[in-house]
Amino acid sequence: MGHRRLSLAQRRKSVGLSQDELAHALGVERSTVVRWEAGRTEPQAWVRPHLARALHLSDEPLDDLLCADVGSDAVDRRVFAGLATALALAPLARARMGSQIGTTQIRQLQQRTARLRRLDDHLGGMDTYEVYTSEMAATEKLIKTASYSSATARALTGVFAEQAQMAGWAAFDAGRYVESRRHYTAALSAAKESGDPGLEGNSLAFMAYEKADTRTAAESTRIAGTKATPRVRALLHERLAWTYAVSGQMSATARALDAATAAINEPSHFPEPDWVFWVDPLEIDIMAGRCYTELHRPSRAVPLLDDALARYDDTHSRDKALYSTWLAHALMDADDPERAAYVTEHAIDLASGVGSVRPGDRLRGVLSRLSHYGGPEVAAVLERARG
Repeated sequence: MGHRRLSLAQRRKSVGLSQDELAHALGVERSTVVRWEAGRTEPQAWVRPHLARALHLSDEPLDDLLCADVGSDAVDRRVFAGLATALALAPLARARMGSQIGTTQIRQLQQRTARLRRLDDHLGGMDTYEVYTSEMAATEKLIKTASYSSATARALTGVFAEQAQMAGWAAFDAGRYVESRRHYTAALSAAKESGDPGLEGNSLAFMAYEKADTRTAAESTRIAGTKATPRVRALLHERLAWTYAVSGQMSATARALDAATAAINEPSHFPEPDWVFWVDPLEIDIMAGRCYTELHRPSRAVPLLDDALARYDDTHSRDKALYSTWLAHALMDADDPERAAYVTEHAIDLASGVGSVRPGDRLRGVLSRLSHYGGPEVAAVLERARG
């Protein structure tokens, strides 16, 4: 393998400079440095000698750094998408072997579904939708053609329900709303057949989240019941809180968030289903911040989102970009458009190349609202968005 050249950002970090410090040293805006490092623009001729000196470089190696930056994010994401999908799909032949299936094959299918689910951590629905629907189709064929016991049948339809939920979520993320509703309906039917009330409640919660439907969200918590595991109850209550917040119901939102917080902090000796592996106190804080933003309570939303996003890794680029748009709105509610502009700029960087329609949709609303403010920070991010 050849030696990979350092990028501009890596060189900056190696000499101990932040983006703000480099921008100050060169007399440019931080947003300008961000654009250079993202490979969207190149430094103008007048600033190149100063940039090279700040990075302890000659002009020629500086050109190498700039070339290394161009298109790097898009290439890295494509490579990651291909490798991650290949790794997740690797055991396909073993999972489909034989016409008689039992506990071993079900366990393999569950493990495989868990691996596929984790693709959503780093990829958008445009990247994962075909993978998930292909997996659904294979499991559906297995249900129709294999032989198995009644207990295995329930487990198998449970796996199908999980896969249908994943496909529905990917379709929603990709802006394919007709398909998402169809997959959620299939998931609900399979979950009922499997006899798993938590899985049935989650299918309803997906439906409720997409439409901000309070009645369906409340039904999801009722069906799952008090015997559901803590993380399952936390997830369903936070989604219920979201529907209340969108409809402007402050007290009901607070009660649902309290229930989610109590559940996530509840000790339990029972295993949690894999489909709530990502539900933790950080997730509840983020949802609370989003809810209070929807309710125009910036004094509550900003501290929650500030703290949560500081702990949220940039590698989760789609989700962090999305959550940052709620922080930007909360900051504008708090009459702090300068910080809102900074947060928005970072969200734009995170959303670049993500296979999801949702960050772009959210960012358009933020930028429209920012356009009513003045100031150099706001002007810079609006210019960046136009470019």
